[in-house]
Amino acid sequence: MPIFKTENNKIKQLKASNFRSERELQNLVENNLEEIFGVKFIHSEFSTGEKYGGRIDTLGLDENNSPVIIEYKWGEKDNVINQGLFYLDWLADHKGDFQIIIEKKLGKKIKIDWSQPRLILIASSFNRYDKYAINRMSENIELWTYTLYEDGIFGVNIEGSSQASDKKGRRITKIDYAKYNLNYHLNKTSKDLQKKFNEIREKILELSNIQEKLEQKSGITYKTTKSFARFEFRKNSINLLLREPEYNDSRKLVRDVTSFGWGYKGLVKINKETDIDYLFYLVKQSYKETL
Repeated sequence: MPIFKTENNKIKQLKASNFRSERELQNLVENNLEEIFGVKFIHSEFSTGEKYGGRIDTLGLDENNSPVIIEYKWGEKDNVINQGLFYLDWLADHKGDFQIIIEKKLGKKIKIDWSQPRLILIASSFNRYDKYAINRMSENIELWTYTLYEDGIFGVNIEGSSQASDKKGRRITKIDYAKYNLNYHLNKTSKDLQKKFNEIREKILELSNIQEKLEQKSGITYKTTKSFARFEFRKNSINLLLREPEYNDSRKLVRDVTSFGWGYKGLVKINKETDIDYLFYLVKQSYKETL
């Protein structure tokens, strides 16, 4: 996709460039992991030990406390999918090691959500065989392409993804993915609130370039490259988590929960009186922050 720079009412198309090495690409992503993907950086070039004989490019923890493995493809390294799956399988067997790494990095005990670990693969391009391959797998795999332009302009775009909940896929790793769907979450709350959620969900799904994540036990997440809304269901209410605590919010519905942890910083309590149009107004502000 061509990118243009405007200056003095003139448009200049920026030329595509590339990194000098895979490590240069990796350094840029790791130094800006939260800004790009909403993932907290944990470790670089993590050794899997003598038995497994490998190094995981990047380890991270996402906003829902799910483990994330990131692998990069700078040149013609066609085995990046298999390599990523190998490390994802290693992670399933070494949860304790990952927990120790997290505690050393963050300085506190974190409850890891092991139900949906993610594998993010980043490359300048993927061929049709890569995209076909992940569609035949029942694993959480995301293919992201990057483009580096002159003047330091950097962009990412999702090219494909597969979800562990997809029954058509074939399981490659030993990961015991939890299976949750829309009804699992809706059945936690009242009929009135189910109707409220379905109204706001319909509006969110009309937004561009979003992903709906139903697979976490604790809630439903909506994201672009980063999460912008998360719904957690209770018997008589629904918690809506947003990226920031401050928005154009004349009704003062958003509560600042920055002190609760990282990732989401705003909280809205949804009840049967909640105005869905106003709620979507808040969600859309959070969404725009991720673009």
